[in-house]
Amino acid sequence: MEPGHLKMLKIYTGENERWQGKALYHALVLKFREAGLAGVTVYRGIEGYGPEKMLRTSRILDLSVDLPVILEAVDTAENINRVLPMVKEMVKKGLVIIQDVESKEL
Repeated sequence: MEPGHLKMLKIYTGENERWQGKALYHALVLKFREAGLAGVTVYRGIEGYGPEKMLRTSRILDLSVDLPVILEAVDTAENINRVLPMVKEMVKKGLVIIQDVESKEL
């Protein structure tokens, strides 16, 4: 992937969300790899809440089994736009953000 103007696809969901028997985040990673995206990273949150305002935390006294999960993929606008129908089909609960990003050569 050449440095320059790119798009970042960011997906916020929960670790308990499923797609065809798999964790949604894992299913998305596999689909993105199959679709040829340059790469994707999955972050597991230590605390957060969503629209329902239910606090999810990794603190031992309040241990949640559904922590926030964020997937980030950066690629060309063409490649990001190509996977959006798949994301729309798979992500039933969550937030999807697309941002313009600038990549610099190091």
